[in-house]
Amino acid sequence: MAGHILDKGYEVHVYNRTPAKAQELIDRGAVWQDTPGKLARNCDVVITMLGYPQDVEDVYAGEDGLIPNAKPGAYLIDMTTSSPLLARRLAERGKERGIGVLDAPVSGGDVGAKNAKLSIMVGGAKEDYEAVLPLLEIMGSNIVYQGEAGAGQNTKMCNQIAIASNMMGVTEAIVYAEKAGLDPKNVLKSIETGAAGSFSLSNLVPRMLNGDFEPGFYIKHFIKDMGIALDSAAEMGLELPGLKLAESLYQKLADADYADKGTQALYKLWEDKLI
Repeated sequence: MAGHILDKGYEVHVYNRTPAKAQELIDRGAVWQDTPGKLARNCDVVITMLGYPQDVEDVYAGEDGLIPNAKPGAYLIDMTTSSPLLARRLAERGKERGIGVLDAPVSGGDVGAKNAKLSIMVGGAKEDYEAVLPLLEIMGSNIVYQGEAGAGQNTKMCNQIAIASNMMGVTEAIVYAEKAGLDPKNVLKSIETGAAGSFSLSNLVPRMLNGDFEPGFYIKHFIKDMGIALDSAAEMGLELPGLKLAESLYQKLADADYADKGTQALYKLWEDKLI
């Protein structure tokens, strides 16, 4: 994602908790900064992609974080899948300092990021969204403004809820095909373009069938997302039985040491006879 912005001629500054992970970008001309605070003091726009809500809070609100050190009039765009409540709180803190804070989580996985085809769902002030839209369009092909702060995160929860049940469905379809004596790759040819078609069916099932369980999206992060969605639903008095089931199945995978594998490893529940 940062590489696409570099390719468009922008001056890009980078920070990562593991400096080696930024080396490829530095080799391409990006400028290294030692801390989030230094990054904020040198940039007009800062984009973050982190692991967990606590990471977001630390990087944004900590003493050497983004909000305390950002330039007045700067824009901070968090593309982490995080808590809607936290997104609203950080946007309010930013507003107090004259800083635009947007929540802009993405969908599309590693394939979407590499091909600049991400779906980006944005919450925050409309004028801030319009100001940074040209940057978002470099990374994604479907950018939608969803509303005030937190709306982007709530939209991502909708995305994750849909994926959770879909992943159960596509995995069960494949193990059913195998049990019925069918060639699952041949079955995929018939069902992926019909009413059952989905991103997961077309992009993750082939990895599953080839024994490729490396992460485009980590199971441990998916569990985190489902937990956020369930907590948010509970606040609204909403029951989501499908999501609860998906979370329990993925937690079983994590307990079997698959937390660092991709979501397509749901197949391992059947392959390893864990279910």
